[in-house]
Parts: sequence; structure tokens; C-alpha cells
Amino acid sequence: MSLRGTQTIDPVTPGQPSVASGRWAYACVKMAVDLARERRIAAMTTAPLTKVALRAAGYNYPGHTELIADLCGSPRVGMMLVGGPLRVILVTIHIALREVAGQLTKERELDTIRLAAEALRLLGVAETKIAVAALNPHAGESSLFGDEEERIIFPAVMEARAEGLDVEGPIPADTLFHRTSRGDFAIVVAQYHDQGLIPLKLMGFGKAVNVTIGLPILRTSVDHGTAYNIVGKGLAQPGSLVEAIRLAQSIVDRHAPR
Repeated sequence: MSLRGTQTIDPVTPGQPSVASGRWAYACVKMAVDLARERRIAAMTTAPLTKVALRAAGYNYPGHTELIADLCGSPRVGMMLVGGPLRVILVTIHIALREVAGQLTKERELDTIRLAAEALRLLGVAETKIAVAALNPHAGESSLFGDEEERIIFPAVMEARAEGLDVEGPIPADTLFHRTSRGDFAIVVAQYHDQGLIPLKLMGFGKAVNVTIGLPILRTSVDHGTAYNIVGKGLAQPGSLVEAIRLAQSIVDRHAPR
């Protein structure tokens, strides 16, 4: 079988990642991106894919977000998730925890804060207050536990304020998500993947939605992986996929010409 603009790809076996399944995944994502960029569809919603199969097929991307950003030629994107009472956008995404501190820069922090403001506009959220999570315990405790807060995060927050953005931080992460859940902030800028996604999935597991901010197209996605261990057992829950489609539709409706 083949898709538009692709070579023939071998069949695949459900639940078993392979070179063929990686090629299919890439071909399907590329076709959806092409259709969206041509304005033949209003948005795309993605199911999970396995990074192992993608890499086996020769596509060396950490995940969907980076692949779609590359296909769109968009160097400035953010991974934002909505679940329960939380909205979270990530400064770093799919990298090892030991690499996080080295990837943080004032420019990257500032750009993610700007993307957070963009996300709120996209979602039609009236509240504009953005919170930036600290990286280290106690926000570094005056640099006793790390100096990223004073050296990188706080200067980015101050520059964002100078641009007119309503932002506060760095705030210790162990209290920030509770404060956000009660309505103190509209969105959290989290420094790394699990810092933001653990509280979000705790409060909204199975119904959270991933939205890529900064693309020329609208893309929503599920908040979970492939779960090959339950393929064919009738156990998969469609909640996140349903919510991702619903959110895409609501954004399209909100921004449609009147």
C-alpha cells in the first residue's frame, strides 16, 4: 500500500514496532501536515507513535512535536498540554534529565514564556497570568542548590515583563502546581518534561490534550504513548483522543472567520 507522494510500504503487524511501521508513521504524519499546510484540512490530531520504529526507519526525531516542526519549517515551537485544571508548556521536551540544566538559556526561557502567552490566546483564555517553575528545590535557595534561577530564569522573567507579559517566577515547583490548580495562574512554564506532566496527568489522566504552539497549522494530540502491551485486548481508553479532537474543533470554531 502507499500514501500520496510516498513509495510503497510493507504491511505491518499490530503491536510490533518495525521499520515498516516507522515508515508508515512518518508517511501518515507527513500527509496530514501537507494537507493542513495546503488548507485542505483545518487541523490535525495525532495518535501516539513509537520513537523506536521511527528511528528504525531512518527518521531521527525524539517525537511527534519535533518531526512536525521540521516538516513545517518551524524552529520555534512549544509543547503545551491541557488537563484537568492545568495548562503546562515545556522549556525542554524529550531529553535525558541529566541534560536539562545544560539546555536552559535565557533566550529559551523567554521564548517559552512568549509561547505560553500565544497558547492562552489560541485557547481563548481570558486570564493571562503566566507562572514560571523553578528548576531546583526551593528555587535554588539563593543558589545553594543551583544557580539556574538567578542566572537564567529570573532574567528571562524580567525581560518578559518588560515586553508587557503578565508573568511571575521562578516559583518552587512543589507549591506551584497546587497554586495553579486553584486558579492563581493561567499556565505554567515547566523546565522539563516530567516536572510539568506528572502533576498534569495526576489531575487529568486519560483526558489531557497536547497542543503544539508556534506552528503554521493547528495540531493536537493525545497525552499518552502507544501501549503495545494491550494491543488487541480491548483495554485501550479513547478519552484523550476524543478530547484532542474536541479541542481542535473548538479552536477551529473560535478562530473561524465570522
